[in-house]
Amino acid sequence: MPHGTYHALNPTTKLVIAFAEALVAFGVRGWTGPLAVLVVLALTALAAGVARRMVPFALATIPLVISILLVNTLLYPGAHDVIVRLGPLAPTWSGLTAALQATLRVIAFALSAAILGLTTPTDDLLSDLERRGLGRRGTFVIGSAIRMVPRMGERAGEITDSQRARGMDTQGSVIRRVRGVIPLAGPMIFGALTEVEEQTMALEARAFSAPARRTVLRVLPDSGAQRLVRWVLFLGAIAAVAAEIAGLLHLP
Repeated sequence: MPHGTYHALNPTTKLVIAFAEALVAFGVRGWTGPLAVLVVLALTALAAGVARRMVPFALATIPLVISILLVNTLLYPGAHDVIVRLGPLAPTWSGLTAALQATLRVIAFALSAAILGLTTPTDDLLSDLERRGLGRRGTFVIGSAIRMVPRMGERAGEITDSQRARGMDTQGSVIRRVRGVIPLAGPMIFGALTEVEEQTMALEARAFSAPARRTVLRVLPDSGAQRLVRWVLFLGAIAAVAAEIAGLLHLP
């Protein structure tokens, strides 16, 4: 698949693909669900040409992965197959297995969201969802959530540069870095609140609360084949999870 083919898909199609991948990764227990999703994600990333750009998203899961591994391996309830005793700690094989499976699920979810974000402009996704009937409030909530992470990263960089310009040492040892977090947190929180207020005023000035439905002028390309794929993926993912819950899937 050429790089541009996946990028050119309708935004809602890519949203349904990401949703189906996350649903299967979390809904199908054992190794099969998350491993199958990760294989699909790897092939999709290579086909879309975003494999290298996904590395930061995978690295961002490291703190959560470490906590999952530690908590499950050391404190998994009802496990007695101890690997080795380390004083009061007794890591178990059952806990390690559960931790690794949970780790794969978290990584699969993060990468499915990463591919969606890297191949889909936010404005295109929101415009297409609104054209399909999603209310403006729902569109605003989804758009704010998508834009929040990169905007917070940009804000953190701006505040850090300002602090350095004023002589604050935010580099060097770990203690200095930790010390620089406190003056960073305050401006970020107050800046975010101020930005929310400014956005609210700007939206109200543009008749955001008006009862009439807005006319969406941008109509993004779609096709009958993509609509069929969306329904197949959506219903297929739900069916797989339902079969797992009902015990009809006996996967490792």
